[in-house]
Amino acid sequence: MARRCQEHAPAEDKADRVNSIPAKKPEPPKKPDFERSLARLEEVVRRLESPQLSLDDAMKLFEEGVALSRECQKQLEEAEGRVEILLKKADGKLVAEPFDPERESES
Repeated sequence: MARRCQEHAPAEDKADRVNSIPAKKPEPPKKPDFERSLARLEEVVRRLESPQLSLDDAMKLFEEGVALSRECQKQLEEAEGRVEILLKKADGKLVAEPFDPERESES
């Protein structure tokens, strides 16, 4: 009998491993939040205006500011592409139409 219990023990251990919760896959790095990036950009600009800033620090901040500015611009363009306007047609139905900033500025 003791031998039989030993035979079942490895199978039970294997079943426990199969039913255990697998490790979570690491999430891909998130894009920086627009508001956080904009706040950091404002802080960079404020620091660049400081007369006590060394040239080396100013260059590092300037490079960071340019990267932040580009990221914010990219996020704004992506958001603009996703924005839709709901238009009410003559028959009373609502229809989604892509937002066209050029057409809006002409109105």
